[in-house]
Amino acid sequence: MLFVLSGCTQDSSSQASDAVKVGSSVSESQDKDLAPEPESKIVSLHSGQSTAVNKIAVSKKFMAVTANPYATQAAYAILEKGGSAIDAAIAAQMVLGLVEPQSSGIGGGAFMLYWDAGEKKLIAYDGREVAPMAADENLFIGQDGKPDSFFDAVIGGKSVGVPGVIKMLEDAHTDYGKKAWDSLFDDAIALAANGFTVSERLHTLIKAVPKVSERERIAEYLFDANGEPLAVGHQLKNLEYAKTLNVLAHNGSDTFYRGQLAQQMVAATKEDKNSGALSLTDFIQYQAVQRPALCKKILTYRVCGMGPPSSGASTTLAILGTLEHLVSNLDTQRGNYQGMEKDILSAHYFVEASRLAFADRNTYIADPDFIDVPIIQLLDDDYLQLRSQFISTDKPMKTVTAGQFVLPEVGQYLTQPSPELVSTTHLSIVDQYGNVVSMTSSIEMAFGSRLMVGGFILNNQLTDFSFVPRYADKTLVANRVQGGKRPRSSMSPMIVFDENEQPLLIIGSPGGKKIIPYVARVLYEVLFFDSALTKSIEQPHILNTGRQLEIEKGADQKVFDALKALGHKPVFKSQTSGLHAISRRNNEWLGVADPRREGTAKGD
Repeated sequence: MLFVLSGCTQDSSSQASDAVKVGSSVSESQDKDLAPEPESKIVSLHSGQSTAVNKIAVSKKFMAVTANPYATQAAYAILEKGGSAIDAAIAAQMVLGLVEPQSSGIGGGAFMLYWDAGEKKLIAYDGREVAPMAADENLFIGQDGKPDSFFDAVIGGKSVGVPGVIKMLEDAHTDYGKKAWDSLFDDAIALAANGFTVSERLHTLIKAVPKVSERERIAEYLFDANGEPLAVGHQLKNLEYAKTLNVLAHNGSDTFYRGQLAQQMVAATKEDKNSGALSLTDFIQYQAVQRPALCKKILTYRVCGMGPPSSGASTTLAILGTLEHLVSNLDTQRGNYQGMEKDILSAHYFVEASRLAFADRNTYIADPDFIDVPIIQLLDDDYLQLRSQFISTDKPMKTVTAGQFVLPEVGQYLTQPSPELVSTTHLSIVDQYGNVVSMTSSIEMAFGSRLMVGGFILNNQLTDFSFVPRYADKTLVANRVQGGKRPRSSMSPMIVFDENEQPLLIIGSPGGKKIIPYVARVLYEVLFFDSALTKSIEQPHILNTGRQLEIEKGADQKVFDALKALGHKPVFKSQTSGLHAISRRNNEWLGVADPRREGTAKGD
C-alpha cells in the first residue's frame, strides 16, 4: 500500500514529524457549515425532551426502537404477529413519514443494514437519492459564477433527487419479508385517515425552521387558517397520504417510479419557480443497490456499517481505529490520571481522532460508482497508527489535513463543504428470529425542499453535493454534482458483532455530519470502556467535525475548563442526537431511545 501523511501539525516536536509529507489537501477549517442548524436551538439534553415514558425496554423476544411512539407501536404490532425485522421497518417508516414529516418519508432516501440470522449474512441496502441525469457540476452555481445561497438551493425543485426509500424497502421485503406487503401499510393509512396528535417537537420545528411556508401545499398542511403553526395536540389528518399509501400497498413501487406518482413528482419539480431537472426517465431508471457492508475489527468486535456513498461507517471506523492505537496502552499513557482527568483525556483523544477522520472523509468519500474511493487504505491499521501519532496527550493539533494516497486520480480530489443538516431519523429492530435491521432515512433538511406531492414531502438531498465543483486551478471535488450520482451522506446505521459473530449492538442517529460523532462516541464508551448503553447515550456530547469543539449544554463546566486548558477552543451548544439503539446482554435485548427526542422503545 502506498500512502503518505499530509501535514497535521502540533508544533516542531510532533511525534509523527518524520512521517509527514505536506501535500495539497485542503485543511479541516475550510469544510465549514454553509447553513444554520435549525434544530440545534430547539432541543437540548435537559430541555424539550419527549414526555414519553418508554425510553428503555427489555425483552427476550423482539425489540423496536424508533423516533416516534406511533412508529414504535406500528413496528411492535408487526413483530408481535410474527413479522420480520424488515416488515416492521417498513411499517415504521410509513408511519414516520406521516408523524415526523420534517425528518424522513417516501420522498427521501435511506441506508439499511440487515442481518440474516439464519444464513449468518449481513446485507447493506443503498436507497440513497440520485441526481437527475441532466444535472451537471454547475447545478448550484448562479449566473454570476458564484455558489447559490443555501436556501436558494434548498427550496424548490432544484434540490430534489429521485427518492429511494420505497424501492429499497420493496427490494428488502422481496428478499426477507414474511408478511404481505399490503398489510404493512395498514397502521400508517389508518393514522393518516383518522388523524394523529401533533407533538410538541413537530409544532416547535414548524415554528422554528426557516421558510417552512415557502410553498403553498406545505403551508396549507402545517399551518392553521391564521397562518400559525399547528398547535400541540391538534389532530392532523392527511387524506392524500392515506390515498398514496393505499396505492403503494396494492401496486408496489411501479406506481411510484413509473406511474402517476412519478409524473406528479416530475411535474412538481419542473413547474416550481426554482425548477429542477428531474425527468420520468430518471424515475424509471432508479435502482436501489445492494453493496458490501463495510466492517472493521475494533478490539475483539466486528463493527459494521454502510460504505460509500455513506461516509458514516468509514469515518466512524477510522475514529475508532485511531483510538484503538491511542488507548492500547491506556494505563501507561494515563499515568496517574484519575477521575475527571481520565475523562478529559478520553474526550481529548476522541475529538482529535474525529478531526483526523473528518479530514479524510471530506476529501475522499463520494459515490463509489463515480469516484475511486480509497476505502481500504483509509482504514488500514498501519495508516491509522501513523495518523494516531499526530495526537498528543497535552495539546490539540494546530491544523489537520487529509492523508494523501498515491492512487490513480484520487490525489486530485480536494475538500469542498456540503451543507448537510440535522434532520433524518433512525430505527433499530430485532425480530423473534434473531434478524436485525439498522436503518437511517432522511429527506435532508427539516421539511426538505418544501415541495409536497401525494401528501409527502420531497427531499432536498442534492444539496448534500458540494456546491463548488472545482477550484480555480480546475482541481476536481470528489463530491461534486454529476448526473446519476448519489450525494455523500453521513447516515450511519451500524451493527456490532461479538467474537461469535452474533449481533451485540444496533445503533444509529439523525444529526447531519454530527451523526458520525454521536454514534462513534457511544461505540467508544461502550466498546472501549464497557460503559452502560443508557448512560453512554444520555451523557452530554463532546464532538468536533472539523469546525469547532462543541460541548453539549448541560455538561459540567469543569469539562469545558479542562479542555480549554489543554488548548482547545470549546463552545457550549445544544445537541439534537436521536440515538436509537438495541444491545444484547445475556439472553435479553435492551432497547434505548435518546431522551433528547420523542423516540420510544418497545419489546416483548
